[in-house]
This record gives sequence, C-alpha cells and structure tokens, in this order.
Amino acid sequence: GERAATGITEVLVDLGFETGRMKTGTPPRVDGRSLDFSKMVEQPGDEDPQKFSFSDQTKPLAQQRSCHMSYTSLTVHELLREGFDRSPMFNGAIKSTGPRYCPSIEDKIHRFADKDRHQLFVEPEGWNTVEYYINGFSTSLPEDVQLRALRACAGFEQVKMFRPGYAIEYDYFPPTQLSHSLETKIVSGLFFAGQINGTTGYEEAGAQGLMAGINAALLCREQEPFILRRDEAYIGVLIDDLITKGTKEPYRMFTSRAEFRTLLRQDNADYRLTPKGHDLGLASEARMKRMEQKYASSASFIEFFKTTSVLPEEINPILDRHDSSLAPQSDKLFKFFSRPNISMQDMFDVKAVADYVDAHQLDVEVLEQVEIQVKYSGYIEKEKNNAEKLTRLEGIKIPKNFDYSKLKSLSFEAREKLSSIQPATISQASRISGVSPNDISVLLVFMGR
Repeated sequence: GERAATGITEVLVDLGFETGRMKTGTPPRVDGRSLDFSKMVEQPGDEDPQKFSFSDQTKPLAQQRSCHMSYTSLTVHELLREGFDRSPMFNGAIKSTGPRYCPSIEDKIHRFADKDRHQLFVEPEGWNTVEYYINGFSTSLPEDVQLRALRACAGFEQVKMFRPGYAIEYDYFPPTQLSHSLETKIVSGLFFAGQINGTTGYEEAGAQGLMAGINAALLCREQEPFILRRDEAYIGVLIDDLITKGTKEPYRMFTSRAEFRTLLRQDNADYRLTPKGHDLGLASEARMKRMEQKYASSASFIEFFKTTSVLPEEINPILDRHDSSLAPQSDKLFKFFSRPNISMQDMFDVKAVADYVDAHQLDVEVLEQVEIQVKYSGYIEKEKNNAEKLTRLEGIKIPKNFDYSKLKSLSFEAREKLSSIQPATISQASRISGVSPNDISVLLVFMGR
C-alpha cells in the first residue's frame, strides 16, 4: 500500500486539538471485458432520467449504462474465511471505527452468518472506461483471496482485477472543535473539510470543501461567514450535526437526519440556494433571473387553480376514472387537484387548464413545481411554521467563550456540554445531547428573553 502521511496530526495535537482514528474500505475494480453479464441480473437506469443541474444549458441523459447484480454464495464465503486471519480490518490490526452502513464483506459474512448470499452491484465507472466497481465487496483481504472468491461468483468466473480492494485507517479531529463556518476554534484562519471532520462519502466531502472555501475567502475579505441553516439545506444539517453533536463513527448524510425534509426537496434546491449563490457572486445574473421567472410562473399557475372554478360535468369524468368521489356542484380546481390520485396529466383534460398551459408556454419544471406545491401545501405550510420557530431561536446569539459555570440553574451535564461545544446560538444549544428544555429556559432568561 501507500506510505502513511505523518507529522500533521502531531503538530495539531501540540496546538491543543483532540484527535481520533477511523477506518474505511473500498472494493476491487475489475475489467468489464472479463465479466459475463448474461449470468447477472440487469439493473437498468431511470425510465425518465433527470439531471442534477437546473441550467437550461444542460440536457438530461439520452442514453444510460446499466448496472448489474450478482451474488456471493456459501462457497464464496468459505473462500473468504480462509483469509480472515490475514485481513487487517478483521484480525484486529486495524482497531478503529468503520462506516456503519457499508461494512466489509468480511464483516457481513461474520455478522450475518445465517445468510447464504449477499448482493454485489456491478457498476460501470464511466462512459470511456472498461473499469467496473464491485459495490458490496469492500475488503482488506489479500489479493489472492479476493481473486479466488470473486471468481466463484456468477459472471465473475474469468474476472481480471485492475486493483484489489483495500483498507485505510486515518486520523480525524472531532468536529465539535469547529464553528459553523468550518473554521477551527483553536486556530483562527484554519478550516477543516471532509474526512478530517469524521465524515465519509464524496458528496459530504464536496459540500464541506465548498463551504470551507467560501468562508476562507470571506474571512480574507473581512466579511461575515456564510452559514446555511438546517431548514435551508442538507449542507446546513450536515455541518450543524457535526459541530453540535460530534461523531464517533464515519458520518453519512441521510435524509432521515433532517427535521425539515419537506422543505429540503431536490425540486426546490434552485429556489432555496440560487439567491445565496448570487449574493456570493457564484451564481450568474442569468441564472438568478431564470429561477425568479420559474417561481413567478409557478405562483401564478397555483393562483389560477385557487381562483378558477370547474363545473361538475367537466371534472366528474376525471374523478370517476380514478374512483374518486364526484363533485355535486362547481368548486375551485385547487380542491380537486389536491386529491392524491388526481395528477397534472388529469388536469389537462380540463379545457381552462390546457388553455392556460398553452397560452403561458409552461415547461415541465414549472408543471412539476406546481403539482408538488398543490399536493403537499398543508405539509409544507406546517413545516415552514416549525422552521420559523427555529429561526427565531437561531437569532438569539450566545456571546463567544461564554462562561456557563456561572449559571448555577443549569444542570451539571448541560454546563459541561455547553462549555465544551460553545454553541453560537440558543437554537444550536437546544440540539446538544444532554441539554434539556429547562436548561434552554434558563439560558433564555439570562439572555433577557
């Protein structure tokens, strides 16, 4: 393997930083030309592939490459067990904590001994390569053991490996030592991003790198840091979780970690974040105007649904088609469109709707946005109200290096945790494990609220 990097951790420890160890593994990369895909299960892509970008310059994929699925077997498991004593992640040579949600194949065989097979996802690495990534086969076993075991899997009988799977153990610095800007509390001007903060995953690292880079530039310009709240972006949830709760194992960003999932949708990411990117100089004027036009069109169309009535003889055939209760009298289109089994496509059967879409030349993005806003309006409104309560607490700042020991009404645990983490706001303080609602009341009273 590659030589270890040494020296940086020791310097940071000397400056007063706490440190810990984590581990991660990766699966083998193999030559796709040596695989027999006819023995695997094809996993095709989306029927209607979308794109990550909201730009009108990029187009959705016209063609996709399929993944494939194979399985391990009891024979494969026996071959792998033969090398367990030589696996550093399994024999104790590497003792640190690994990712909970993507265990090594050694771990899976050991922990789930009752399973006679495990899935392997055979994923192409790109359009212009024959390399495949064997997801589900993360391992630190010796190369000869990996090859023998892989060749016992269906479709892998003649497999050739480009690179075997391997394990890495690395230092990380508990992220409670950071502020929301990802600047360290101990050394001014020093920012941490990625695995050094105890996270795992490409998107997690990229998100932190973006935020750390922005805030490093803002610090050099002597401007306020750029901070995303928990109700504004998953980046906000990620960073707030890290610096408020810390992590003892590699942290992964799951939607279940966010309390405002209905607001943090993929479809409204441009609405949430383009104005912020524009203010920072990262999103162009054209991009900003396109977003504003899209949401103005959406708002106008929603208003049309709220103010336009439809006769029973026009709406009832649509309702009847979906076994939905019929309308006894005229009512607003919004009311019928809100029903879960009535789609935008159904609404096109109402002449007034079809005429409106045609007259205003509405595109797919606007139609999708309107349908979501109508269908989930009650849930979205409720979550917005909850987010506003959070924002009010976010607005109550706690002085830097505040001395919590003088607040004797706080519980001992709260004083200890608050002194260690030094939250920037009352809202952040309320999310620290061990800080009770009563402790927050004490802080609010002290802050004059």
